[in-house]
Amino acid sequence: MPPDSTTTHDGVISVLCVDDHPVVLDGIAQTISLQPDMKVVAVATDGSRAMDMFREHRPDVTLMDLQLPVMSGLETIRAIRREDPKARIIVLTMYQGDEDMYRALESGAATYLLKDTLSDDLVRVVREVHAGSCSLPTNVAMRVAARSTQRGLTSREVEVLEQMAVGLRNKEIGAMLKISEGTVQVHVRNILSKLGVNDRTAAVTMAFRRGIIHSDWRS
Repeated sequence: MPPDSTTTHDGVISVLCVDDHPVVLDGIAQTISLQPDMKVVAVATDGSRAMDMFREHRPDVTLMDLQLPVMSGLETIRAIRREDPKARIIVLTMYQGDEDMYRALESGAATYLLKDTLSDDLVRVVREVHAGSCSLPTNVAMRVAARSTQRGLTSREVEVLEQMAVGLRNKEIGAMLKISEGTVQVHVRNILSKLGVNDRTAAVTMAFRRGIIHSDWRS
């Protein structure tokens, strides 16, 4: 059902829920709405709409999926935080890669939850984040700590890796990205080194597993 967009009373946590799957979105919104101290003030199914709803309602807490059309979850987090550096955003996603976690937290998310999180844990985290706590689940904290000690790929290296993932060779990648074949070769060597693998197939496999690239990156 559509959220009530009226202003919340004192002591009630206003929540914006963002997810591209309407059924999932409805379930999350209902979980929040059942809490006496919480109120869903808006929902959105894409990043651009989420930005509009954030501007209109200024929620206390935003629940944000990462896989969104129009603007990705990461882009939306960055846009919201640029507009309101104090915005409290909880990532709620299926993405389990350490790179996903690292990027989301680096972009300004307060914490990172997986969608198999129990409802009781979700509402507890909403309350904690609203109160100013930014604790991470243990499994997330461990992955982020490991990722923070590694060299990340540059944006250009990610672009090359995405083209590798669809089977393009160096010459084709160069033509696609308008760079020389020799430059592509340098990027490929750096990618293999940073990911700790020996060939292109292993690099692509590792990149999908860690969330550096996704199968839906072109959507």
